[in-house]
Amino acid sequence: MPPKTPNRAPLLGLLALATLALLACKDAPPPAAPEPAAPILQGTQLRFQPGHPQLALLTATAATPATQITLELPARLVWNEERTQRIVPAFAGRVTSIAADLGQAVQPGSALAMLASPDYGAAQADAAKARADVDFSRKTLARQRELLDLGVAARKDFEQAEADAARSQAELARAQARVALYGGAAGVDQKLALRSTLAGVVVERNLNPGQEVRPDQAGPGVPPLFVISDPATLWVQIDAREAEAGTLRRGAAFELEVPALPGQRFEGRVTAVADAIDPNTRTIKVRGFVPNANRVLRAEMLATARFERSLGSGVMLPAQAVRLSGSTHSVFVQTAPGVFEPREVRIAWQGPQQVLVSRGLEVGEQVVSSNMLLLARMYKLAQDEGQPAGGAAAASAAKAAARPGSSAASAAAKAGE
Repeated sequence: MPPKTPNRAPLLGLLALATLALLACKDAPPPAAPEPAAPILQGTQLRFQPGHPQLALLTATAATPATQITLELPARLVWNEERTQRIVPAFAGRVTSIAADLGQAVQPGSALAMLASPDYGAAQADAAKARADVDFSRKTLARQRELLDLGVAARKDFEQAEADAARSQAELARAQARVALYGGAAGVDQKLALRSTLAGVVVERNLNPGQEVRPDQAGPGVPPLFVISDPATLWVQIDAREAEAGTLRRGAAFELEVPALPGQRFEGRVTAVADAIDPNTRTIKVRGFVPNANRVLRAEMLATARFERSLGSGVMLPAQAVRLSGSTHSVFVQTAPGVFEPREVRIAWQGPQQVLVSRGLEVGEQVVSSNMLLLARMYKLAQDEGQPAGGAAAASAAKAAARPGSSAASAAAKAGE
């Protein structure tokens, strides 16, 4: 009888199941790493476990004593208006010649251009007629005096001649003063000279030979025919923030830095401060004065005005370390590694990069200066839940924010920055 063959089907089935199990284990993802425990709120302190990934996003900065700081304010150079003259036509006319050009030095009385002006000729004619009237009135007065002495003329006629002579003399003075104001000659030639009344340099010219000019062309938005200025001194227009109103007093010294002239410094002084704030820019207009003897500075150059300011007592912090809620300023102080608590502070001065805290902090205390808003969010979640910041819905949000690389953590980090 042949030997009985063993039934191997159950063994093969077990082998197949084992192989499938091994393959399934190989393709399965590794078990997820345990999420870090959420920070807990104890009293007013938010505590993180050592090594918590959230701590890598929080940077603390020590509060430093208040010292003298440098204020940097935008500035612009303009002509010194106390030594600047803008020439506009007093009469209509046509330009016949130009005697001065850009960059040319002029003296008081120097002719800049000549105009042929019928209107000016009429003013000259008025002066000539006034002189003739004066001559006639004087002769009439002399004749009336002789007749009065002979008893032939009435005193009323003599007094009328006196009044006519006085009126004609006044009219002559008026007509001559009008002509003399523009440097006119005694005759009628219709030649009007545009002249400078101060010593300086021609810094702007806006006319050409043959051009017709009229007095009604002058005004806002219309350039003058000539601009004469003394560039040995310039004005500096400075836009100051409201917080700097007490620093920028008349007579305050400042240092001017011009990007177009690297490495050079210019000393200036404040000459005027506006009493009102510009409603559009919320800045105070300040005017300064800067010498320019070597004429390296130019009008309309952009610059930075630097003022030294002493802030008094208090501590200095980065501006991003302070949070404003309503009318209250607060910071987060790191009292120990991984332990943070909010603290209300009083701001005495605030700049774009730094703030001066006059109350609420001591020198050397560590204040969260980056991602402070992220920390404030975590603190608020813990407060709302009244339990560890990882409990219930707050735990999910906190853990998501704490998980490195998560979108919540990235968004919170950006908000804190």
